[in-house]
Amino acid sequence: MNLFASKRSAGSVPARIRTAFPLSPVAAGCAVFIALASHAAYAQETTTDTPANTTNANTQAAAATGAANSGVQTVKVTGIRRGIEAAISVKKNNDSIVEAISAEDIGKLPDQSIAESISRLPGLTAQRDEHGNASVISIRGMSPAFSTGLLNGREQVSVGDNRNVEFDQYPGEMLSGVVVYKTPDAGLVGQGLSGTIDMQTVRPLDFNKRTVAFNYRREKSGLGMDSHGHGNRTTFSYIDQFANRQVGIAFGFSRLQGVSGNTTRFGSWGNGTTTYNGQTVNIPYTGMEAFTETYAQERNGLMGVIQYRPSRDFSSTVDLFYSKYDRDTRTHGIQLPLSDATNNAYDRPGQLINATLSGNTVTSGQFNNVRAVLRNDAVSFSDTSKSIGWNNKLKLNQDWTANLDLSFNSAERTGTNIETYGSGTGFDTVGFTAGSQAFTTRVNYADPASVRLTDPQGWGGADIQAGYVKFPHNYDKLGAVRFDLVRDLDNLWGVFSKIDFGANVTNRSKTRDYTENLLSIKGSTSPFATAAFPSGSGAALAGTSGISMLTFDPIANLNSVYDLKAKLHPDIYNKDWVVKEKVSTAFAKLNIDSQIGPMPVRGALGLQLVHTQQESTAFSVDENGGANENTRPTGNYTDGTSYNDVLPSLNLIGDLGHQQSLRLSLAKIMARPNLNDMRASSSFSFDQTRGQFTGDGGNPQLKPFRAKSIDLAYEKYWESKAYVSAALFYKKLDTYIVNAGRTFDFSPLLLPTSYQAPSNVGIYTSPVNGSGGNIKGVELAASMPFNLITRYLDGFGVVANVAQNSSKVSLPDTTNGGSGSMMLPGLSKRAASLTVYYEKNGFSARAAERYRSDFIGEVSTNTGDRELTYFQGDKVVDLQFGYEFQTGAMKGLSLLLEMNNVNDAPYMRYRKTKDNVIEDKRFGRTVMIGLNYKL
Repeated sequence: MNLFASKRSAGSVPARIRTAFPLSPVAAGCAVFIALASHAAYAQETTTDTPANTTNANTQAAAATGAANSGVQTVKVTGIRRGIEAAISVKKNNDSIVEAISAEDIGKLPDQSIAESISRLPGLTAQRDEHGNASVISIRGMSPAFSTGLLNGREQVSVGDNRNVEFDQYPGEMLSGVVVYKTPDAGLVGQGLSGTIDMQTVRPLDFNKRTVAFNYRREKSGLGMDSHGHGNRTTFSYIDQFANRQVGIAFGFSRLQGVSGNTTRFGSWGNGTTTYNGQTVNIPYTGMEAFTETYAQERNGLMGVIQYRPSRDFSSTVDLFYSKYDRDTRTHGIQLPLSDATNNAYDRPGQLINATLSGNTVTSGQFNNVRAVLRNDAVSFSDTSKSIGWNNKLKLNQDWTANLDLSFNSAERTGTNIETYGSGTGFDTVGFTAGSQAFTTRVNYADPASVRLTDPQGWGGADIQAGYVKFPHNYDKLGAVRFDLVRDLDNLWGVFSKIDFGANVTNRSKTRDYTENLLSIKGSTSPFATAAFPSGSGAALAGTSGISMLTFDPIANLNSVYDLKAKLHPDIYNKDWVVKEKVSTAFAKLNIDSQIGPMPVRGALGLQLVHTQQESTAFSVDENGGANENTRPTGNYTDGTSYNDVLPSLNLIGDLGHQQSLRLSLAKIMARPNLNDMRASSSFSFDQTRGQFTGDGGNPQLKPFRAKSIDLAYEKYWESKAYVSAALFYKKLDTYIVNAGRTFDFSPLLLPTSYQAPSNVGIYTSPVNGSGGNIKGVELAASMPFNLITRYLDGFGVVANVAQNSSKVSLPDTTNGGSGSMMLPGLSKRAASLTVYYEKNGFSARAAERYRSDFIGEVSTNTGDRELTYFQGDKVVDLQFGYEFQTGAMKGLSLLLEMNNVNDAPYMRYRKTKDNVIEDKRFGRTVMIGLNYKL
């Protein structure tokens, strides 16, 4: 139950690959496509023609894997090629346009989570998190919120703030396959606007014998950095059949443990101007921050399947999935406000001295009156995902089959986010050089006598703020019931071979709540009270600044050093909300098996009728009331709406002969709004200048994103061994959600103590439904073992793809410091991957790269809100080498050496232009050695 990114296995092709493959992604994709297509005639001579498979193509990757185990094939194919062929079979036989990943072999997996494997597929990209791990997935250049994650066909909830699934919660070792639907299937409930990702676990009765696998890997991370990390990955899998193969069980356990080396992060507060010797000069930094970070993670995953099939007419399957993912980040660093305009007894304006100029630009110099901020922070999250499903299938007679599916899944995140502040006992003089991340200081911040814990900048005002702590909590749950009937139609009217119709009802509830506290020096009431650093504090460098500082564990010292004071700002109230959804879907799908002239045609005509009821309960805050922000009056507010959607879909596959097909898909699609946008949270006040109420918050009456789509694809196969494809897609976005002001009646929000205005109508800023735009793209993909070209290259093969996307959606720029317009969030104009592999006589090797161009992504801010930000595109290179003993006493044992992120791809966020960097991090390379054993 381990994954290999079969059909687009494991790599990417960047615009210019300086490390592994000196190719451009477009050139690489086109070259491979043309080269393979040019060999079609030769390969066709050596391949027996078979008509297009007319089997209903809702084939699961798990079933494909089971077939590979069943011994049906004349030639036994194992390892990398087996995974590739199983996934090609899924793609070839499906009625929809899909991409697939299938098990490479029991006990083998090249990626840390299923997110990394998925991101290697054509048109799919992953956003790395701040620790370098792939997490959320974009399909065809659309935001992760536009896709839906399923497990065994059942919609999954999320530990995050919105509805998009964070796929790093799912250990790839616990899954047998993934099918990514790029076009709708009427029988697939909970589909996304950009696509649907269906993760699947094994079916033990698809295997013909007991299978036991063990996998262990030891890793060393951060190679190339100043310090190194280490970790372990362990997997155990057991599949068996009992009672004359009437009962099957599967069990899997996966454990990931790791501690990173120190990673560094440098950020500037942008360039600016200041006065020097009476003239205005340009300075490279108005301020800077440099941090060192250590990251620890532990993920435990469990998977269980019980399958009961007493006869050919009845089967019952129970699926269980559990994942607990704990992550802990410790950060220490220094912030230096250099050109600081504050002027009081505690903090004075920074002045430029001893400067070196080039024209009117400062190339080096010093700032005095600097009040440094020493930070010792920690972020700890514990994520728990649970899923249970029970499926029952009964063949009523020769024509009719009934299916009942019950499921429940939940996701919960609890956390602690703490930041603590310290400073020097006096003002500092800081030296800098333009373009350098190293600084000089007069104060020794590693000397306990020179530093204190305090409120360095007077942020707390009348309050005491020597630190801040947040306790976020999310809980998301969803229950679903599905019933459908399937009837064979004996090729009704010479067109339809089968009908599948039924209904699905889901109930979802998501709760988000935040508790936040100011930290004050224990037992003190003075805003500028100080305390010594805790005993046991040590010295360490602050990022790349060259500055040494005192560090300590803020969580361990939280209650001994600090008092906690509740923070009740309106923004905090607006983080607490509950959103509920009930979605009722009636669906029908007619399988097509017909002819258009001489051309055989198969596919499906489908329709979904979707009724959605939604409501949210949250706080409304009157910002006019109360003596200060902590005493402002609040009230509970509940609002919601309901709406209907009619979603037709048509998927046609024309058999062109010689295993060539032309696919056409037409559909109307939709995606429900982000849960955070649907919150009933609001704050309001009466604007005396404008003479009306104003406010902002969420919108529980939001309608979904809606679009019409058309897809056209050409595919050429060589059995299940190889294929080439070219696809075009176009989505017309009828509606899109943007943040905008609108006329609003504040009456439901007003409290008895609220300002009595002549009119309760004013301007409310929130997410609203607006007109859309379009997104379009082209995708080229190929997978081929080179022995189809010449026997001299037996064992070698390539998997390659490239996608080019564009969009006419233009949105207001809501990124950090943004202005004007921005492109569609999640859109990388170019994405590609390339994998070259060798596998023969037990030896295997794989070189892979995945690439995406610049894009706008979403991150969590230090206030716990979600924020859009510009990301620099990245390319990640991986290498893998292995040997499997195929005979003798050690048969079933394989050894592995893997190197990930070989090119040390940077993680960089910026404001609008790349010279205005917000965050620039490196993670170093990771090397793993391991062994797999299959019995």
